[in-house]
Amino acid sequence: MEVGIDSFASHLLQNGGLPLSGQEAMRLLLERIERADQVGLDVFGIGEHHRREYLDSAPAVILAAAAARTRHIRLTSAVTVLSAADPVRVFQEYATLDLISQGRAEMVVGRGSSTEAFPLFGFSLDDYDELFAEKLDLLLAIRDTEKIRWQGQYRPALTGQGVYPRPAQARLPIWLGVGGTPESFVRAGTLGLPLMVAIIGGDTHRFRPLVDLYREAGRRAGHAPEQLKVGLHSLGYVAPTAEEAVADFVPGYLDTFSKRARERGGSPLTRYHFDAQSGPQGALLVGNPEEVAAKILRHAEALGGISRVTFQMDVAVLPHEKILRATELLGTRVAPLLRG
Repeated sequence: MEVGIDSFASHLLQNGGLPLSGQEAMRLLLERIERADQVGLDVFGIGEHHRREYLDSAPAVILAAAAARTRHIRLTSAVTVLSAADPVRVFQEYATLDLISQGRAEMVVGRGSSTEAFPLFGFSLDDYDELFAEKLDLLLAIRDTEKIRWQGQYRPALTGQGVYPRPAQARLPIWLGVGGTPESFVRAGTLGLPLMVAIIGGDTHRFRPLVDLYREAGRRAGHAPEQLKVGLHSLGYVAPTAEEAVADFVPGYLDTFSKRARERGGSPLTRYHFDAQSGPQGALLVGNPEEVAAKILRHAEALGGISRVTFQMDVAVLPHEKILRATELLGTRVAPLLRG
């Protein structure tokens, strides 16, 4: 099982109680990616948002900077909001990243859970799914064909133009990032794309019927079982003891999600919500290394097997030193348990 970290490049992380500047937050993020590489983690992902509190509006640029400072870790988006992007440009950016990293680039594409990209780039939310389906079709065609002939509804046609550069890898890995929509799971299976399931709330085992839909759709489309990989993206944090992990994680977690709830007209989260999500079947992966590894293995069994798990820790507004320590624990203690 591959183990990694995802980040939204938050610049609200605090050091000594003071908010970080964008420059300092970016410097520290690159340091964390470098540490993840040093301790043997498999993958680091950068999300895509267009909000004041995040610095990840251009994830390929961040990943390219990380590529120059790392040697082994795979570098991916988490996720690319493909519905509001040009697939030609997306492919060019990640093909370039693949060359810089010497074959370590990937991308996870999705429709995005945040919607600010749509009005920003002139797209309508009424076309939410149609945009994604068409642009995914074009992206996969570009991956497989150097000179492309293609016609769609939302983008000018391509009439044999070449798309360059080509990546170092013969076939740039493209995962499909999904939430809880059955149609998305079926789409990934039908296309034979590896699946990254974002489970940030609820009980993980409830996603098993959707994962089964994915595998059945893949089987019917003629894809080999080993091609139908499943990854799990979760909120989590690791500390030397469970008590310390909870004490570090809870305040920032409740604050972040309470703010999001208020933006949508909901009620703030309470400690009850955390306790419900951190139980044996809940989605949160918070605890000491042994507890977290055991919980991931339970989740893997509940989902019928997973190939990758990625942690998102910076939602909890943790100090840089604690994220570095958690990264080291993931690489040196959690990952060996899962790989074993």
